[in-house]
Amino acid sequence: MLELRSLRAGYGRINVLWDISLAFPKGELTAIIGPNGAGKTTLFRALMGLIPHQGEILLDGKPLKGRTWDLIEAGLVMVPEGRMVFKDMSVEENLALGAYPRRCRADRARNLGRVYDLFPRLKERRAQLAGSLSGGEAQMLAMGRGLMSEPAILLIDEPSLGLAPVIVKEVFGIIRRLKSEGVTIGLIEQNTHIALSVADHIHLMRSGKLLLSRPADTIDLDHLHDLYLAREAAPPAS
Repeated sequence: MLELRSLRAGYGRINVLWDISLAFPKGELTAIIGPNGAGKTTLFRALMGLIPHQGEILLDGKPLKGRTWDLIEAGLVMVPEGRMVFKDMSVEENLALGAYPRRCRADRARNLGRVYDLFPRLKERRAQLAGSLSGGEAQMLAMGRGLMSEPAILLIDEPSLGLAPVIVKEVFGIIRRLKSEGVTIGLIEQNTHIALSVADHIHLMRSGKLLLSRPADTIDLDHLHDLYLAREAAPPAS
């Protein structure tokens, strides 16, 4: 399990996150939702060691420290927002980069087969330059590259952003399959309907603070939207 205790983080002198405490239980999907500027991506960047932070980050009860590369070796892997791929490299070369951590190099062929099973379109385009892919295909490639690193915990930032509804449905079908296979997932998503449909736990952020933390099946969508849009004062996070 990944656990955060009183996490603070920001950029230079600007603090963005204020005492965030939450957990990503093993084998479950935990969704972080909130409006633009809430601090969701900053949260994931702090988890990955990309920005300085204060507070504790624990993996299976042990402090998680080190450089970003050390965290990836420990099994914490992030699929960033914006479908970041290496455009001048082929699909398969992009995937191969995901298998670079020492602990998963020996299983590269097996993991590649698994990714191609999850994303058949990537197999069809394995020799194609990543820069020529559609937005949906690039999102699949970014997710596939993350899976090549054999994540213990997979952090996915805004997978539906800018995609057509039919592609969003396909991408979330894959996320549901990963969840059913026992992959621990942290998901940032602005689409509250999708987040509630796939998540075990929901955390609502606004202005760098945690406003609501509950099991997804106990949340009233109208109430969630009121908090999301600041139409209602937030109760203490529970």
